Formats: sequence, structure tokens, C-alpha cells
Amino acid sequence: MDRPITTLFMLTSVDGKISTGASDNLDVDKDFPTITGVKEGLHQYYEIEQTTDLWSLGSGRTQAKIGANSRPMPSKSPVSFVLIDNKNLNEQGVRYFTALSDKFVLVTTNENHPAFSVEADNLHIILQSELDLAGALTELKTKFGCERITVQTGGTLNGKMLREKLLDYVDVVVAPVLVGGKDTPTLIDGKSLYDSCELKDLGVLELIECVPLENSYLRLRYKVIG
Repeated sequence: MDRPITTLFMLTSVDGKISTGASDNLDVDKDFPTITGVKEGLHQYYEIEQTTDLWSLGSGRTQAKIGANSRPMPSKSPVSFVLIDNKNLNEQGVRYFTALSDKFVLVTTNENHPAFSVEADNLHIILQSELDLAGALTELKTKFGCERITVQTGGTLNGKMLREKLLDYVDVVVAPVLVGGKDTPTLIDGKSLYDSCELKDLGVLELIECVPLENSYLRLRYKVIG
């Protein structure tokens, strides 16, 4: 395979929501720690996250939403971060990820992105005329030796990767809460995977493991076979 093996790893509610509401002011990372009955078992998600791949694919929008543009500089981690972003990260956010990452790869279609003004030995920019996820993954493998990568993007990008058959595994930690709301982001957003005329063999999963966790949490691991 000319791209890394990909695993979508997310924290969701029982009804598949990856945020606590439709507003950018709402987010599971900020809100779940405040909810009685949810906060008690939340540590398990972050503990499992520490065991995922040493390459992580995310979105600038998600990182900006949780404060990357204003955080103090972090300590270096062994993880290489790949972010897809056109306008959400500012220069401070880019510097934050160069400080945090082993390698930091920015995928963008914006030739004026603030990352171009940052000088860092571990910063690499993949500039595309239009977003090409398959091409970016291939480049990650051929140029940077990325063999496996954990995907933690928003519902729209998750959906795009699934539709383009770029997801190999799905690994979700389910929190014991219902969020609701048709406009609340879900694990897979965007246009429906199926149309009204034909049910395509897409998005079909094979269960690998089901692990009950403490405090009514659940971990579900699947192989994508569709």
C-alpha cells in the first residue's frame, strides 16, 4: 500500500456526537470534564490515546477550537503531528505544534498560510492546489516514512476520508452520555454515504474488539471492510 495504515480514533457520545453542541464554544475536551457521570471515566480515553500511533492526523479548525493559537509553548513529544488547515491556525498555533512535534507537517491549499513565515527544522508544508487527502497520505509515507497514522479530525474530514476509502480501522471510546441535536458534529458528517437509488458497499465494519471500561464507558474497535 502506498499510504500509511489509518485508524480513526475518537471519543463519542452514545449517539455518535463528537462535540457537545453545534457552537465552536462547545467541545468534548472542555465540557466532558465538567459533567457528573461522564468526567469520572474520561481519563480512560486519554490513557488509550497515549497508546495510539506516533503519527497523528488532525485539523487546524479542531486545534484552534480547543485553544492551540493561544497556548504556551509545550514540551517536545515523540509524536509527529499532521494538520490540515487553510485559515484556522495563526503563527502562534504553528509555533506551538513545531515545539510539540517530532515532525510537524501542515497540509494546506493556502499559499499565504502563516506557517510560511515560521522557520523551524521540523516544519514541513505540503501545499496543494486543492485538498488531496490520498496524495497527502502517500507523501507522508514516501517522504517521511509514516507507516501508521491515527486520524482525529472533525466529522467532515472523517467523512471525506471514508468516502475516499482512506480509513482502515475505526477505534471509538463511547462515553455514557446522549448529546442530541441534528446540527451537532458526528463521527461522520457531510453528505450521506448512501443515495436513494443504491446502497453502496461503503462504511461497513467488522468488529475486532468490544471492551467494557470503567464508569459505563465502552471501547469499540473495527476493521473497515466496505
